[in-house]
Order: sequence, then structure tokens, then C-alpha cells
Amino acid sequence: MTMTIDEAGRSFAVPASYTDETRLHEALALLRRESPVHRVDAPGYNPFWAITRHADVLEIERRNDLWLSAPRPVLRKAEVDAAIDARRAKGTGLKTLVHIDDPEHRVMRAIGADWFRPKAMRALEVRVRELARRHVDRMAGLGGSCDFAQQVAVHYPLYVILSLLGLPESDFPRMLRLTQELFGQDDSRSRSGGTAQHHTSVLDDLLTYFRELTAARRARPTGDLASVIANARIDGEPLSDFEAASYYVIIATAGHDTTSSTIAGGLEALIRHPAELRRLREDPGLLPLAAEEMIRWVSPVKEFMRTAAADTHVGGTPIRKGESVLLSYPSANRDEDVFAEPFRFDVGRDPNRHLAFGSGVHYCLGAALARMEIRALFAELIPRLTGIELDGEPAWLATTFVGGLKSLPVRYTMR
Repeated sequence: MTMTIDEAGRSFAVPASYTDETRLHEALALLRRESPVHRVDAPGYNPFWAITRHADVLEIERRNDLWLSAPRPVLRKAEVDAAIDARRAKGTGLKTLVHIDDPEHRVMRAIGADWFRPKAMRALEVRVRELARRHVDRMAGLGGSCDFAQQVAVHYPLYVILSLLGLPESDFPRMLRLTQELFGQDDSRSRSGGTAQHHTSVLDDLLTYFRELTAARRARPTGDLASVIANARIDGEPLSDFEAASYYVIIATAGHDTTSSTIAGGLEALIRHPAELRRLREDPGLLPLAAEEMIRWVSPVKEFMRTAAADTHVGGTPIRKGESVLLSYPSANRDEDVFAEPFRFDVGRDPNRHLAFGSGVHYCLGAALARMEIRALFAELIPRLTGIELDGEPAWLATTFVGGLKSLPVRYTMR
């Protein structure tokens, strides 16, 4: 059935759109070609403009003085927007790096920035490699078949984040449940239906956990990132419990689901493109480029939103002050004007100007860590694989924000 431009635009507000990648990319290609700056009026959502071309997304990202994260940093149902606005008015709304703008953003980002610089990454690399080896060993012990997404990919990055924050591995089940609930509430596995009440409940659980962590690290600092956040000061004043908890939330959630989605989607791409898997096995030096291609291919962050601070234009289309735009990363990362053969998975793609980590002042704080995790896992896995194939149909998470494969059944042999 032929898709209309309006139907293509409304796909951004339909979580199930991201469970059918073929149909999704048909919609995105149509918009890039026919209506790259497209107004979307979707039931249950406040209106927005969908931005689908790489150049336009990049320009908006770079103009953080004109395009603000507040008050609508991600696409949510109108009722959730209203509930969050009400919390913000009371001073209890989530306030992470994603939600705020300069100059506050610059000051808050600096608190944790040193932990993601090259020196800190080198110090963490031993632990990341250890965890990668542990999870590949676990895969080897599963008898030649597993759901890679659920049994490997979802666990490994969360253990890395727990190590970075200095949290005990005993907290893994709680953190896994909360992060999956936060990003997966539009999916069938969540019975909440993405309601404002459930969104608020999950946030409250996360904030309660991290408030307790703040108190513990202030009473007894332990030299980890959690201690740095808990004891940070701005203009001589400590962060409020709520500010500290918000900081933990973005580290714990953004650093987990995005990387797990990329690892699962990266393996699925290698299985579907066996020549690329052979190429990578024969030339392990391609792994850094392969990791970038996995990130582009999966684009686990589906969108961020920005709100115009003044009347302006995007691609010749007028946007009024206060109107919101949705930056579509899966679309920008398949833009035919930027990527040669964008629908070809190429482990040696170079250059690879993907925008999966964003750009400008909001460029992903944990990008270096995500790259390290992906490289470490596949550096352990690929030399040990002697054969791998799908063992059923993969399934994708229904979402409008962050996601990827929720199930990847595979059958394999390993050394």
C-alpha cells in the first residue's frame, strides 16, 4: 500500500513504527525526499515539525542558542508533557543534561566530564574488557543457542555503568527493571500503556534510589563517579538531592539501553551480512570502524526535540518561536546526500559522519565509553565464533525515544 506523506510523518508518534524497520525507512526516505521539514499533528501528541535530513539536524544541534532542549527535550504524549510540566512547576521535574540549556548545562556537564575523558577511559578499560570476557564466556556456556539481546546485550552495559558509578552488582535487577520500564513503557511488554501515572511512578522509584545513594556518598565518599556527583558544588553550594539524583538518572539510563541496543543490533547486522562478518574476522583492525557502523546502523536514540527560542527557518520552512522540532537520527543516518549506499552495512565505512551521538554542546557525554564497550565485546566474541545464525525472528522494541532489538534468538558454535 502506498504511504502518504502525512502517514509517514505520523509514524514518529506511533511506537510500533520502530518495530518494522523496512516500513520505517520507507517513511523516512519519503519525508527526506518530499517533505524534509514536515509538520506532524498526531492524535495524543502536541504538534511538532519532523526534521529528517542530516544537514538540517546538524544545523539545529549546533545552534543551541536558538534551539533549546527545554521544555520539550523528547517526544512524549500530551498527557505526559502536561504531567512533567506540572512537576517542573513544583521543582520536582527530572532535570538531567538532556533537559537543560546553557549556561546551566555547561556547568552541570563539567561535573562528570572528567570521568569520560581519555585518561579515565584508559583506567576503566581493564574492567570493561573483563566484563566483556565474562559475558562472552556466559554466552559460550548457554549451550549453543540464546536470546542474545536479553541474555547478553542487556546485561553487559549495565554492569559497566554500575562499575563506573561504584554501585554493587546486587542492585542490577532493580536498575535493569527501572531502565527498561522508563524506555519501554510504549512496548507490549509494559502493561502501563505509556501513561503519565506510570511514567511518574518509574521516575519516583529511580529518584528515591539515587537520593539514598547521594546521602550514602556524602556520608562516606568512595572515589567513584557517584561520590563525585554527590559531593559536587556549584558556586560553592552542593547540588540539591534532586539535582544529584537527576544526574545519576541520565548516566544510568542513557549509558545502558543505548549501548545494549547497539550491541544487539550490531550482531544482527553481522549475521545478515556474513561477508562483513568474515571481513571483520579476517581484519580485526577494522573493529573501530565497524563499531561506528553499528552505531549508525542501529541509531538507538530515535529522536531528541528542540524548541525555537525565536522565529526562524529550517530548510526554507518558517518555524515560529515556541514551536518544537523532532530531530530524527535514524533518518539523518540514512541520508543519501551524506552516506554512500546508506542502506549497505559496511564494517569499513570511512568517513562515517553519523549523528547517533548528536552534535554540539549536547554531544553524548558517554560516547567514548559506548565505543569502548562495543569494541571490547566484539573483540572477545568474533574470534571465538565459528558459526552463528538466526534461530527465529528478531523483535524490536516499540518506542518513540530509545530502543532497538528486544529479542535476538541465535544459534551458534564457539571455541
